[in-house]
Amino acid sequence: MNFVTGPGANFEEEFVSNPDIAGIAFTGSREVGMRLYRGFLTRQPYPKPMLLEMGSKNPTIVSAKADMKKAVEGTVRAAYGYGGQKCSATSRVYVQKGAAAPFLRALKERVDKITVGDPREEGVFMGPVINESAVKRFREAVSEAKRSGGKALAGGEVLSGKPGANGFYVTPTIVTGLKQDNRLFTDELFLPFVVVGEYDGIDDAIEKANKTEYGLTAGIFSEDESEVKKFFKGIKFGVTYANRSGGSTTGAWPGAQSFTGWNASGATGRGVGGPHYLLNFIRDQSQTTVS
Repeated sequence: MNFVTGPGANFEEEFVSNPDIAGIAFTGSREVGMRLYRGFLTRQPYPKPMLLEMGSKNPTIVSAKADMKKAVEGTVRAAYGYGGQKCSATSRVYVQKGAAAPFLRALKERVDKITVGDPREEGVFMGPVINESAVKRFREAVSEAKRSGGKALAGGEVLSGKPGANGFYVTPTIVTGLKQDNRLFTDELFLPFVVVGEYDGIDDAIEKANKTEYGLTAGIFSEDESEVKKFFKGIKFGVTYANRSGGSTTGAWPGAQSFTGWNASGATGRGVGGPHYLLNFIRDQSQTTVS
């Protein structure tokens, strides 16, 4: 087995067309994963194994029965850790009507305290985004939110001239007021950019959370055991958490939580670190001797 990392354009044609390739295990964007999938299916002489772990649009649900301190901290850590540039990052939040105002006040207060800068410096929580294309994507998302009637409750700015560091810096952003069919609720941005919507009851929250083609990670904050049970039963995501202040949709540990995507987030439904994952790399052979 070989591990290869680098720009896809340098490798893709060789990977999908070379008959000596026995199979592919890919982690990356949905766009590239699906292109590999289609190419591998059509360019190889016969079907071969393919494991895809792709992106997501991960939801956090905040109930009126939540511990708001946990909910705020868990959302911030999941949304803005690594600058939101991880497949498990929270990128949309659904908060129950009646609890929205106090939750958003506390969330804004916490986000406003985030220090953006060189992550090697003490006290800096959020570093730069990866490149200029990410900054462009951020600008476009902020502009689209404003055009669509949304409001940047926090952030929404591109920073320049950060002392002592080179890189592309944006502010951790919270957007409210968008219709929930807006693409910013459905498209993965891979940025420190969170959209917030409201819901009525737990069934409504789960329905809104599931309204995506993706299915990687999801979280809930509620001190009501029945709501948590409903969430785990109804949510269509591979990695799920309840009341995790360390990261509402992030932080799976190998050997403790298997990590897998459903639907457009993965091809197998078997989690890395789980009991079935390595079986994807095994080819059975039945041997029978008759004497």
